[in-house]
Amino acid sequence: MGLFGRRKSREEKAAEIAGKVASGKGFYGRTTRAFLGQEDFAKVQQSIGAYNSGLDVQQLLAAGVPTVPAVVVSIGDTGKLINYDPVVDLDLQLTGTAERIALQTIVSKLRIPRTGDQVLLIADPARPGAYLYAGDGVATDRPDA
Repeated sequence: MGLFGRRKSREEKAAEIAGKVASGKGFYGRTTRAFLGQEDFAKVQQSIGAYNSGLDVQQLLAAGVPTVPAVVVSIGDTGKLINYDPVVDLDLQLTGTAERIALQTIVSKLRIPRTGDQVLLIADPARPGAYLYAGDGVATDRPDA
C-alpha cells in the first residue's frame, strides 16, 4: 500500500476508462463523443455493453446461476467484431415452449452456433424477462482438450 492508498492495476484503469467512454462522461467520454458523432458513439456504447454482458455471464455462471436451454432458429451476421469475435443476431426458441427470443451477442469465432444447435441462456438479473447468451455449455478450458 502506498502513501495515498492502493494503486489501480492496468485492467482496473482500462475498465474505468471504458465505463467513462460508454457513459459519455469524463474527459475520455466527452472527447470520444465529440470526435465520433452520435451514430458512431452509439455503436461504441453498444460494443462496450456487449463486452460487459459477456463478463456478467461469466460471473453468473461461476456463481451457479441456473441456465435455460434454447435451440437456435436462425443466426445473422451484424458485421461487427469485438476482440476479433463476431457479434451476431440470434433467433432462439426456448426448449419445451413456443417462446422465441431475439438476442444480439458476441460468440466465439471457434464456436459459432448453427441453426438447430442447442445453446444455454441465463436470465438477465438487470432486465427481468430478458436473457443473456451463455454459450453451448461445452467447457473450453479442460486440461485434456
